[in-house]
Amino acid sequence: MQKAGGIIALVAGIFGVLAALFTLSWGGLSGALGGGEDAQTIIGLGWGGVVFSFAVIVFGAVSIGARGKAPGILLMACAAGGAFFGGGIVAIFMVLALLGGIVATVGASKQVAA
Repeated sequence: MQKAGGIIALVAGIFGVLAALFTLSWGGLSGALGGGEDAQTIIGLGWGGVVFSFAVIVFGAVSIGARGKAPGILLMACAAGGAFFGGGIVAIFMVLALLGGIVATVGASKQVAA
């Protein structure tokens, strides 16, 4: 079950990166058309989404082969950070990453107990 959680997180991270790139391009377009302060906020959210989506990819890959709960917990923390700092589109995929972190953590606890 831990491998499934890691794979779910990897998929969510990849789609999160794509959503963050879309957010960045939207902010750039808004800035080019005179969006001002709003464009800077959108660009900041895009960069937050990129950072946390890459972190979700890393912790998703680590949680596939890990034996403890730590990668799953860090995965859930990165998913929460990505949902908060990544903007609305990235947040959709971070919910999926959060579910992957929960599955990886629950799978780790069953693997250690067995």
